[in-house]
Amino acid sequence: MKLDPIIISLLDTDLYKFNMDQVIFHKHTDLCGQYYFKCRNKEIRFTPEMVDEINDQIDHLCTLKFTKPELNYLRSIRFIKNDYVEFLRIWRPIRDYVSVGLSEDGELRVVVDGPLFSAMQFEIYLLEIINEVYFRMAYDYDELLKSAERKLNEKIEAMNNGTYTFKFAEFGCRRRLSREWQDVVVRRFAKETDKLSGTSNVYLAMKYNLTPIGTYAHEYVQMYQGIDRIPLAYTNHYAMRDWYDEYQGDNGTALTDTITTDLFLMDFNRAMVNNYSGVRHDSGDPYAWGDKLIAHYKSYGVDPKTKVLLFSDSLDFDRAQALYDYFKDKAKVSFGIGTFCSNDTDEQPLNIVIKLQYVNGRPVAKLSDNPEKAMCRDEEYLDYLNRSVAFRLQREK
Repeated sequence: MKLDPIIISLLDTDLYKFNMDQVIFHKHTDLCGQYYFKCRNKEIRFTPEMVDEINDQIDHLCTLKFTKPELNYLRSIRFIKNDYVEFLRIWRPIRDYVSVGLSEDGELRVVVDGPLFSAMQFEIYLLEIINEVYFRMAYDYDELLKSAERKLNEKIEAMNNGTYTFKFAEFGCRRRLSREWQDVVVRRFAKETDKLSGTSNVYLAMKYNLTPIGTYAHEYVQMYQGIDRIPLAYTNHYAMRDWYDEYQGDNGTALTDTITTDLFLMDFNRAMVNNYSGVRHDSGDPYAWGDKLIAHYKSYGVDPKTKVLLFSDSLDFDRAQALYDYFKDKAKVSFGIGTFCSNDTDEQPLNIVIKLQYVNGRPVAKLSDNPEKAMCRDEEYLDYLNRSVAFRLQREK
């Protein structure tokens, strides 16, 4: 079964890939990274035919370049700088950086290894490819589309009849059913409701004149663990400092849970509270997290209603509505909804990730506020990182 090209534009990725890459381009071109794929679903098996198709799709991806209209669109985003866009004019995905294989029991193995400014760009493209190949080849795709359309119709009706009263951004690139279906979802939310505030997909933002939305991901904070001079328990401080230096308060939503929110708050001091427009939740109890951040803002005399709480952890629309009802009078509330936008069918979606695991040969890790979401290939390092975090929390509490 040969599929049509899945990636047809290098803008078909999340905005935060460009945001993070611009910081790396300006400050950390000496870093190299290794990313590893993981499927968190039990009993998922890939076939040799799927792997062949994935490899063919990566071959096609690596023939693409940014077009002049695409580069001009990136220039139009207020915080993307011209020298970085000029770098993208000559940049392309390099096939040698990616290897894909299959274990004897059908476990998909994917590794990306190269200069960090280039290797990091593969993550979203690869997840888009892997997800679409799997669902087109493992299921009756037309039947999946029927159930996806039925559920989309129900969501749009609920938005228009007052059941859902919040606004949200579509964050569905990495686990979408297909490129074509994500396009349908974004177009219909934009044209048939007044609830869509934007999308993380830069290509669809350009296509439908929507706001591209995104700041940074866990890998951005993780990469500082690979810089020798930076103490592990202070990586949030250096990451936020570089981010502010790059964007001067624009593009300012901080991710709190890379090495736990409690540690993040030690570095989210008065200057950072003032410099950043808000914070993003991606693990742990969202209600406890939100109340903790509101208390933190108040401790600095800052009105939480002037700051954004962005929720993005495995949200569906009912959970988002409940969070909105709880927090709407306490702070600015925003939502990024991914899988339940772009891959809500009668079948279980894949829970797949590609995570940064080494920087300059040193292991790095995400701890998160949910231990089950931690990912590290070096257990000794993970233990050391946990102890470093615990030591600082105890010493400075």
